[in-house]
Amino acid sequence: MTHATAISPGRSPGTASVSMSGSPASGAWGADEALEHLYAAHWRRLVRLSVLLVRDVGTAEEVVQDAFVAVHARWSRLRDPDLALAYLRQAVVNRSRSALRHRAVVARHAQRATVPAHAGGADEATLATTRRDAVLEAMRALPRRQREVLALRYYLDLSEGEIADTLGISRGAVKSHASRGAAALRDLLADHWLGDDSEEWS
Repeated sequence: MTHATAISPGRSPGTASVSMSGSPASGAWGADEALEHLYAAHWRRLVRLSVLLVRDVGTAEEVVQDAFVAVHARWSRLRDPDLALAYLRQAVVNRSRSALRHRAVVARHAQRATVPAHAGGADEATLATTRRDAVLEAMRALPRRQREVLALRYYLDLSEGEIADTLGISRGAVKSHASRGAAALRDLLADHWLGDDSEEWS
């Protein structure tokens, strides 16, 4: 799927309506036009979500690209086109999981090869001390479900109901995973900063 361009601001009113979620209203647009709009509006946020799960920008971009292709292919079978963004989020989470499983298989086979450890330079050492890298490293240590819930909550600002729908779990489970994940992150990040931002994960 090629990079989409934003919908022209000169489009005459009434041509297509847009729902409150930023997705095209049901039946208003065809697959190409609807996904073009979704791509322009949500690409960056979906990539950010996948980065938090797979911890690699290149892989995350491929995951999101594949998710758009998959939704495009099944557009005519969507029960409610208004929920296309929710379908995309779910596809990104599922494909991120698949990418991690594939990476684990590749890593097991790669262990047979003798590869010298990479010695990071001064720039890498500096980057490793930044807040963003510290959070990503802490997220990596969390159980998968806690990591997914926190990524959807704090980086996509989804409600408990939206997270539950995306992951196929109950709202109670969302609350439980969010609470445990936030507590674990506070402990993991204690060595990087002393609680001045602890309320961020409360």
